[in-house]
Amino acid sequence: MKKVLIVAAHPDDEILGCGGTILRRISEGDEVFSLVLGEGMTSRYDKRDLAEKEKIEKLYKFHSEVAKKIGFKEHWLYNFPDNRFDSIDLLDIIKIIEKVKKEIKPDVIYTHFENDLNIDHRITFQAVLTACRPLKNESVKEILSYEILSSTEWISPYAAGNHFRPNVFIDIERTIDKKIELMKKYESEIKEFPHPRSPESIKITAQKWAQFADINMLKHLC
Repeated sequence: MKKVLIVAAHPDDEILGCGGTILRRISEGDEVFSLVLGEGMTSRYDKRDLAEKEKIEKLYKFHSEVAKKIGFKEHWLYNFPDNRFDSIDLLDIIKIIEKVKKEIKPDVIYTHFENDLNIDHRITFQAVLTACRPLKNESVKEILSYEILSSTEWISPYAAGNHFRPNVFIDIERTIDKKIELMKKYESEIKEFPHPRSPESIKITAQKWAQFADINMLKHLC
């Protein structure tokens, strides 16, 4: 059994990014924990104020329901401002990750891709890396990055070498439908096809990476 920590910038990132893997790891006996750093909504409005409190609380309600259904051992939810992580001292974000790490001592962390289009995603990756410095008694032995549809793939096509190119593939054939079911719980975040965050697109993306996994295996065998 391993302890796994998911570190996400916003509610829904944990499911969209690696929900199928979470479900598989839990089914195989691992203890999985979730840490969400930001409130994930107010950047859609002109300013961040109490007028959007009801909408944020509704999103938090979705997150709590999903956390319960997926089976997290424990989950934490903070409220750093959406798409404004760069207005927060990086150390403040690092300290939260270190606090959770100290409490659960995870073996593995899943978090965002370092070159994601979203500033909060990039800063989360940087904070995780800093919080997991290779010091004596560090528990984390592996850090893996996941893709967030409608963000990770939208980086400039001219940003050569910075695109998401996974080299670890997890078989989620048995959990992909459950992942999509959980994503639908985020009523404010799920979209209609052909949006990347539609149920159809989520499955198509999983099938795309399944194809790449087979190709990589073939190359390895050759």
